[in-house]
Amino acid sequence: MKSILFLLTIVLGSFTQNCAAQNKNAGENLKPYFLVILKKGPHRDQDSVTAAQIQKAHLENINRMAASGKLNVAGPFLDEGEMRGIFIFDSGNEDEVKKLVDNDPAVKAGRLTYEIHPWMTEKGTCFR
Repeated sequence: MKSILFLLTIVLGSFTQNCAAQNKNAGENLKPYFLVILKKGPHRDQDSVTAAQIQKAHLENINRMAASGKLNVAGPFLDEGEMRGIFIFDSGNEDEVKKLVDNDPAVKAGRLTYEIHPWMTEKGTCFR
């Protein structure tokens, strides 16, 4: 798990450095975000119809959080492993992020669990 988080840190760092090079205002200050790792939850035994309904509600929730300006990045991992996806939130408050993630239908149903990690990148990168 630590090696995967290390690799994710390198990938995200490389991504934001490439984006920063495209932005003239990069390098001024660091800005905090929250990286959420979504993982397989203990209750993944729903029938296919119920699982599809939960997934649809999960995606609708992602769109709501993005529209609110709090969620900057969301996406699944493609390797079918224990870690299922990520969220990156633009919030100065971990409690707010916890409430947003706890409200996700897939988390509520137990299909997903999560870890929250404070994270920083430079202002002016792709995560404005």
